[in-house]
Amino acid sequence: MFGFSRLSAEGKVGVATGVVFFSMLISRTVLSERVDIVTRSRLFRAQFLLFINSLLLLGSLYIWKRAVTRLCGARLPSSSSSSSAASARTWSHRCWRAAVLLFLALAHCSYLSMFYLVGTEPHWLSLLSFSCLGVYVILLFLLMVFGCAGRVLQMFSKGSVVAVSGSDRQTVLAMVMTALLAVYGLLNAAQPPQVVEVEIPLEKLPASMDGVKLVLLSDIHLGPTVGRSQLQRIVTMVNQLEPDVVVIVGDLTDSQVTRLRTAAEPLALLRPRLGSYFATGIEPLHNSHARVFRPGQTQDWICFAGIDDLEASMLRYPGHGMDVEKALSGCSEERPIVLLAHQPHAAKQALQQRPDINLVLSGHTHAGQLFPLTLLAFLANPYFCGLYRISEHTTIYVTPGTVYYGIPMRIGSRAEITQITLKSA
Repeated sequence: MFGFSRLSAEGKVGVATGVVFFSMLISRTVLSERVDIVTRSRLFRAQFLLFINSLLLLGSLYIWKRAVTRLCGARLPSSSSSSSAASARTWSHRCWRAAVLLFLALAHCSYLSMFYLVGTEPHWLSLLSFSCLGVYVILLFLLMVFGCAGRVLQMFSKGSVVAVSGSDRQTVLAMVMTALLAVYGLLNAAQPPQVVEVEIPLEKLPASMDGVKLVLLSDIHLGPTVGRSQLQRIVTMVNQLEPDVVVIVGDLTDSQVTRLRTAAEPLALLRPRLGSYFATGIEPLHNSHARVFRPGQTQDWICFAGIDDLEASMLRYPGHGMDVEKALSGCSEERPIVLLAHQPHAAKQALQQRPDINLVLSGHTHAGQLFPLTLLAFLANPYFCGLYRISEHTTIYVTPGTVYYGIPMRIGSRAEITQITLKSA
């Protein structure tokens, strides 16, 4: 019988990853109703960390094999080398191994900081570890791409020497490209979000609300790598736009509220004329709605509704779960409906239930945030980024996010504050 001990290191890690994933499914189904919310939360954190690090370990083994085992093996000192040259080469190999090991360890520690290193401002270790995670993602992708390309080229090459030297060059090229992309990503993410102006025609918009200006925020992710100073910068930029309404469509924080109260205080300084609304606060829309109108024009209103995130139901969080009918209960068919739905999947489901919704504002995708994750985000979501005209009566806008999630990098995307002007259709 083929035993577990006979599996390769990658095989063992793969099995462990599958076991952890299976345990997460059991916790979300069988155990969800049998344990209290605190115990369930702690169990989920532990499983989440194990699952993430199991996946990372698979990639780490591949990176180590390509960047250390093969790279250093291809440069072993020859018998004709002098003792001093051989000693220097051996020492450089040891330093390189230590550097790669430290880099991988920091990448693995990134998600731990989400639970233990969260405060008013980002901890330097959180920033470093999540930066290493970003480098890890880019490097792993490039090594895999070059590795596949190398196998194709090897089919047309002659001799193992060519194959080894080609692999060596591919690894070095991947590391150089990773360094350049990482620097660009860090600098791009450090920039203030760009203000993007969008004009959206809205049916049934009252004359008094024609030209009303919304500012859309999403995916601020206060937590291990985003702190109070970044939020303060966003609030200042929003107030300079002098909006009528500010809406935040989810993923405001990445940790426990008790740890982020001080970091979130700048939100109280938002100064929209007609109100600030947060889908699941300011004025939270927890499967509920609010009528927004100009002073003295109480009959000319827009229904702003917010629904809980899809994951609230998946996590079986008590009292939470997406409920479109409840959120829109009381919204008149004679007035325009604007729905705040964090995930594009939620937007799609909401429109299937209520095609009378005029505008859906979503986030979640980050426009991929970091290539190559862009490809996954594009394939995994029905709406990726920007403006979508679903029908003659309905529009969806998906923001790429106001900051970033965890990794302080953006490659192939830019953080955004969206200024939306509603016009009569």
